[in-house]
Order: sequence, then structure tokens, then C-alpha cells
Amino acid sequence: MSKPDNVIKLLLIEDSVDEAEQIISMLRNGGIALRPTRAANEAELEDLLERQPPDMILANLGSRDLPLRQAAEAVNRCGKDISMIVYGSNLTDNQVVEAFQHGARGLALQNRADHLQVIVRREFEALTMRRSVRRLENALRESERRCSDLLDSSRDPIAYVHEGMHVRANRAYLETFGYEDFEDIESMSILDMVAADDAEDFKALLKKLSKGERPPQKLNLKAQRGDGSTFDAVMEFAEAMYEGEPCQQIVFRQQAVDAVASEELEELRTKDLITDLFNRKYLTTELDRVVAAANAGTSDQALILLELDNYKTVLDGIGLGNTDLLLGDMANLMKRHLKETDIAGRLGEHTFGIIVCERNAEAVAQLTEALRKAFEERIFEVGKNSINLTISVAGSLIVESASNGNAVLDRASLTLRTIQAEGGNRARVFDPAAKDKEDAEKNRHWLKLIKDALSNDGYILFYQPVISLQGAEGEFYEVLLRMKGPKGEILPAFFMPIAEQHGLLPQLDRWVIGTAIKAIAEREQGGRKTSFFIKLSPQSLEDPGLLPWIALQLKNARQRGDALIFEMPESKVVTNLKPARAFVRGLEQLHCGFALEQFGSGLNSFQLLKHIPAHYLKIDRSYMADLPKNKENQERIKSMCDQAHNAGKLTVAEFVEDAASMAILFSCGMNFVQGNFLQEPEQVMTYDFGGS
Repeated sequence: MSKPDNVIKLLLIEDSVDEAEQIISMLRNGGIALRPTRAANEAELEDLLERQPPDMILANLGSRDLPLRQAAEAVNRCGKDISMIVYGSNLTDNQVVEAFQHGARGLALQNRADHLQVIVRREFEALTMRRSVRRLENALRESERRCSDLLDSSRDPIAYVHEGMHVRANRAYLETFGYEDFEDIESMSILDMVAADDAEDFKALLKKLSKGERPPQKLNLKAQRGDGSTFDAVMEFAEAMYEGEPCQQIVFRQQAVDAVASEELEELRTKDLITDLFNRKYLTTELDRVVAAANAGTSDQALILLELDNYKTVLDGIGLGNTDLLLGDMANLMKRHLKETDIAGRLGEHTFGIIVCERNAEAVAQLTEALRKAFEERIFEVGKNSINLTISVAGSLIVESASNGNAVLDRASLTLRTIQAEGGNRARVFDPAAKDKEDAEKNRHWLKLIKDALSNDGYILFYQPVISLQGAEGEFYEVLLRMKGPKGEILPAFFMPIAEQHGLLPQLDRWVIGTAIKAIAEREQGGRKTSFFIKLSPQSLEDPGLLPWIALQLKNARQRGDALIFEMPESKVVTNLKPARAFVRGLEQLHCGFALEQFGSGLNSFQLLKHIPAHYLKIDRSYMADLPKNKENQERIKSMCDQAHNAGKLTVAEFVEDAASMAILFSCGMNFVQGNFLQEPEQVMTYDFGGS
């Protein structure tokens, strides 16, 4: 959750500040973005509910300062939709029942970070969904109001019919059939509006509609007015909703043109004239209908997108005047592989879409490959040119969980762009049900790459300068790990989560540390005093042999311990407090430094310094965003620098983005700055510290 809209405003009800920090760190370590506050008593809770309403409340069932009953009553009084989750350890049955009686939406185990993360994510998703539903309901009510106004002002006779009975009709409808008020026809059968000659056929149609069959778009018949007179009319049908109930919208139009002309007009409205396929509007409407059918349980449906590879190159070769001919030939070739139940259309300039029905996943895959192969083997005669073409074909199965037509179209489009990026002339079908299997295979692939890189020198270090604003002696760099790839270096975000999942981070940490010590030795031999900030994973804290191994590496390289500054995020230190404290004490014996990253992200970050004697505090990046315009963050940074210096700590600002921020940070008393504005990470250490 990284987008601002996905940052959870979290209010904690917890007697202990340390316990609250632990909870926050557990959630952040799971990738959940938070903006936390804490209420220590009922007065603070009511104040926060009024001034800074949270999205979610996490309440300790064992809180004595603010019992759950008081908290729940305060939340109910504020009248806001706030998800309340309770947590605790060794909970009794009575406590669980009481929690839900007081309105808790979820219950989390305090000593299980994974369970807490799952519950928080689930409830935030539910909250987001409730908010979306309310917005949609408001929008729906507004749309219904506007539709009602449009209906009443329409000159076309329009009625809404549910189970064959009128439930709504506009003024034009009443006037057409000779009635004064809607009460005259309310609950009257639509059959009464049809002349006797067509009554039987229309009655048969009503029976089909009652069974859920789709109505015809248009029906020619004789309509009958209230006084018994008749007129030739065209009935137009459309599915609709009225007061939450499904119904049919029926428009009566008096016949002004003959049937042939009407049919031709309808064809023009739905067809693409160049390819003789359906147009985009019709195809997307049908896609929404097919998705609705999937939601109701219909299976074996899919959307296929087909697009010409290298379209601009092909266009340059045949000339703009021949483009329509080529598109028409492509459409004809495509239609030869389709069934009558399939719906083909033109979605874009050179993009075709096919809604396929009554085909399972295997059949859809076979169709996409057949289309690809047919185009690859075909020689197109366009004007005086004979050309070969290739296409990219992407499908997306339409399953019951599909949210709407746009979502299916987006998924198919993403698959199409992916195979085009791979070179085109490919066919691929996205199956939502196979995603877990695909993810597992991807994990196995990355795991093999990680292990192979460890065995075959497949990693490399990049260095980013950390520049002193206060004239510190020597040169400072942060060490950043990359994996060697066939097309360049691979960033840690791609392989570190898999390495963590399989317990390989300690091995990676040792490789980084050993390589960094060798690099420092080379720098020292060249007369350049250098210090490295080195990231350390929490898994390495559990390695009892790491500290002796570091000592041995320093000894063998004849290097000073203070050249190494190990760093870990504040949130991960909080959740690994005991091993982190022991590790930092061991570093002190080796004269190595320790830095807390993302400092200032907790409720009371300076409280952590009582347990962890860090030497450097790397301020959380959230304070750097748009710093020149954010007076509140400027004041907070100044306050943190003052507190840090009074405690004998050095401060580092990461992610510095501009010169104006540099001036502000200097005036705040920041010791070091770092960021791509100064220099991006590079494989060689070339920064001129003499000019900083």
C-alpha cells in the first residue's frame, strides 16, 4: 500500500507506548502504510475522533486506561464509519464474544504479525468497499433523479414493465394511449396495449422474458389505445432497473419508415463500416452483458484482443490509402475462425476484439494460436503490394469474480502489451484461476536465480554518496546490492522478498559485507578514508556467527571497524528489539557504527534510543516530500535534529530532491544528505567530496 489514498489513518488504544510501537512496526513490516495516532484515555479519543477521524481503530482488549466499552461508545457517538479491530493474547471465549458485542469487526492475535496484517488489510479493504458503495449509491440516486427528469421530458412514449405489468410511464406514453394519469394503467398488463391480432405472439414473448431470455431489440406490431383504436408501432426493448427491481424499458414508436430502412439504420448504428464488424460501442456493451452472465454463473466465456505488430511500419509500406483494404482483409480472415455465437468487433484503429462464448480455457488458447498462425502464414495482397504480417493475440477468461467489462478489457490489454514487449507474434491467454500457480512458478524461478548468483558471483554493489553538511572528515557512501541480469542490473525489489521467504538474506548480507570490506581496503590503500552504510536484514540478527565473522574479515583486511555503519529500518528494529540490542552491543566492541533508517515513522521514535544506542538517525523519507512547501515537515525535521544532537546522534536526510531542500536541511542542522539529486547510485565511487 503505497499510494496516498491507501495510507491507513490508524488510531491505537494501547496502555503501553512500547507495545503500540510494536504493533505499528508489525504492520509496516508487512508493507502496510500507516499514519498512526494513539489515545491514552477517553478524552483524547473523543478529541481525535473529532479532529482527525481515523479509518481504523486497533484496540487492546486488555486496556485498563481506556476499556473497550468506553471506546466503542465514543465511536458510536461520533457517527462515523470506523473499522474497529481488537487484539490481544490468550483471549478467553467471553472476551471474544464481548468484543463483537461492542461492534468489533475483526479480532487479531497480538503475537502473530501475519494474522494482524491479514485482519488489518481485510478490514481496510472492506471499509474502502463500503465507502465506494456509498459513493456509488449517491451517484445512482442522482442518476435516477436525472433519468426520471429526462423520462418525464421525453417526447417518446416510454414505460417500465416488471413481470408484464406497468410500474412507471412518462407523460408521452399516457398521451399516446389516451390516459390521464399513471394510476389509470398502474399494474395494468402491457398486453393490454397490444392489438388482438398480435396478442398471442406478444404473450409468447412475455413467457420467454419471464424465463430470463433476452428480448428482441425491436418488435413491429399494432398497438391499441385506451379507446380501442390501433396504430402501427415499433416496440424497442432494453433491460433496466426500477426501484431496485429488474424490469424492461419499452419505447413505443409509431412506424414512420419501412422495415427494411429500419433494419439498415440499426446496422449502421452498430457496425464498423470499414471491416463490417461490430463497432466499439456495441462490443463493449456486449462485454458488460457477458460479464454479468459470468457473475450469474455462466462459464466458458472469454475476451480476445488481436492487434497488428509493427503497425506504423506496415502502414508506411502500403500507404495510407490502402489501410482500409488491409483492415477489411484482416477482419475477413479473422471471421473464418469464429463461431456464430462469437461476437467480433473493431475496438481501435488496428485493434480487434472478440467475445467468445461456449469455449473452455483450452479451446480459447487453441483459437488464439490458430489466429496467430493464420496471419503468420497468410500473404496479403494490398494494392500492388504483397506483404506478410504478424499479430499479437491476447485473451482473458471471463470468470464469476470479474468485476466489470472494463476490468476484463484492462486485463486483456495488459497481456497484449506484455507479449508485444516480448517481440510480438505471440498468443497468450490470461486465466485468473491460474494466477497462484503462475506466482509459485515465478517464485521458483527467482529462487534459482538467487542461488545461482550466490554460487557464481552474480551480484554487484552500487554506491551512493552520503554528503556531510557539517564538514565531517572522510568520504561516506551507502552500499546498495544489485543482481547481474542479462539486460542490466536487477533491483532488490525483484529478488529480496523471495530471498527473505527462503531464509537466504543472511547469505546475501555476508556477501555484501565481505565485498564492501574489500572495497574499503582498496580505497584506504589509495589514501581515501571511506565509510560505508550497509543495510542489514533482521534475519541476520539471529546469526550467532555473524559478529565473529565480521571481526575476522576486518582483521584479515587490516581495516578499522568504524568504516562500517550497519543500518536497519526503525520498524524492523522495534519488532526484533532483543536481538537488535545484542547485535548493536557487539558492533560497539568492533567499533562499528549503527544507523536507524526511516527514523521518525513511529509514535515516539526517540523512545527507541533508550534501548538501541544508534549512532546515526536516517530521517524517514516522508518528511522530504515537497519539503520547501511543507512548513510542518520543516519544523518537525528541525525538532528531530535538535533532539538528536542533544542525545549525541548524527542525522541523515535521504531522498533529497532539490537544491531548496538542501538549504532547508542545512538550516535545520542536518549532518548528512543523500539522494539522486546529488548523485544516483553508481558502480564506481567518483563523487568529488572536496567540492561538497
